[in-house]
Amino acid sequence: MTTPKLARQSIQHYLKTGRYLSPPKDLPKDFFESRQACFVSLHLKNNHELRGCIGTFRPVYKNTAEEIIRNAVAAATQDPRFPPVQPDKLPDIEISVDLLSTPEEITNHFELGDPIPLAVEPKTKGLIVSTKLGQRGLLLPDIKGVNTPQQQLEICYQKGNISHAETVRLETFTVSRHQE
Repeated sequence: MTTPKLARQSIQHYLKTGRYLSPPKDLPKDFFESRQACFVSLHLKNNHELRGCIGTFRPVYKNTAEEIIRNAVAAATQDPRFPPVQPDKLPDIEISVDLLSTPEEITNHFELGDPIPLAVEPKTKGLIVSTKLGQRGLLLPDIKGVNTPQQQLEICYQKGNISHAETVRLETFTVSRHQE
């Protein structure tokens, strides 16, 4: 079973029953033996507009299967930018699952105006910007319209509601993207 198929089954099950899907027994063994953070993204099939995206940047659940199941349901029902997906609209949605590598710190002291570290590469690496007070902005790699490290950095500041006056920590990560 593919990760997008597991995500779709999870959403279908939740919308029908109001309960989370139990991980199917026929999943590959590593889904149960590994713990990997993931993001589940929903896009409308007709125009590829974002319809929901929720995830974790570090593993939260007991294994990768649970991570995908929980984040798929959250992307469909809890993204504050969109109303919950209705069951009859699910066929109009494409699902992708990004499995994240462990974030690697590239600097623990970055101020806006400093030269952007070479490790910030929006086409191949995601970026996490965080403050000492726990504010955090994250952007996945290879997002349409995000072509420069400056754009990626700026979006992370916005998503985290981080002031440009803050000293921040930067981390990058890679993803393994699985699409329907």
